[in-house]
Amino acid sequence: MSQSISADMVRRLREQTGAGIMDCKAALTEAGGDFERARDILRAKGLASAQKRSGRQTKEGLVDSYIHPGGGIGVLVEVNCETDFVARTDTFKALVHDIALQVAGRSPRWVRREDIAAEELERERSVYREQAEREGKSAERLEQIVDGRLRKFYEETCLYDQAWLRDEGSKGRSVTQVIQEVIAATGENISVARFARFELGKGVADESQADDA
Repeated sequence: MSQSISADMVRRLREQTGAGIMDCKAALTEAGGDFERARDILRAKGLASAQKRSGRQTKEGLVDSYIHPGGGIGVLVEVNCETDFVARTDTFKALVHDIALQVAGRSPRWVRREDIAAEELERERSVYREQAEREGKSAERLEQIVDGRLRKFYEETCLYDQAWLRDEGSKGRSVTQVIQEVIAATGENISVARFARFELGKGVADESQADDA
């Protein structure tokens, strides 16, 4: 190892990102020993191949919980990855906890839009179509309007489509984008398996389960 890049720096970067030893060393070398810059380099390189990992099995991971101050809302969430090594990294743990916060704050009904039953989706389409007709929208624009309102429905009710709670403003990332960034950083596929949201006086407000990506 070069004098500027210590074994401890490589170890810490690997623990936080889950990237390989040689990748961590190369990123630190490219960054001139700047730890945060090295993390950004690994993230940028990994984003390009994150989509390729989506077919890998995810059998490890964590179950995390969040109880809102006052005890009025509680969440359980299961997030999966490929190896126990990544499951123990700070990066993965932070993602799982933040997803629990997301579920508590934004109250999604499903993990992904693919989890919505076909009958319920068609029912939503029918409602939006009827609304547009009553508003006097032209037949040419009808389906376009329905699709737009359906996208809004996804953004409100599907975890992966929601705006990331920790981002501010209209240009924030989606939950999907945040997960892809962590996939890029760790080099492993990551998927939300299921969640349950409990709200005082309402029993189980939502419980959702999906197959691994």
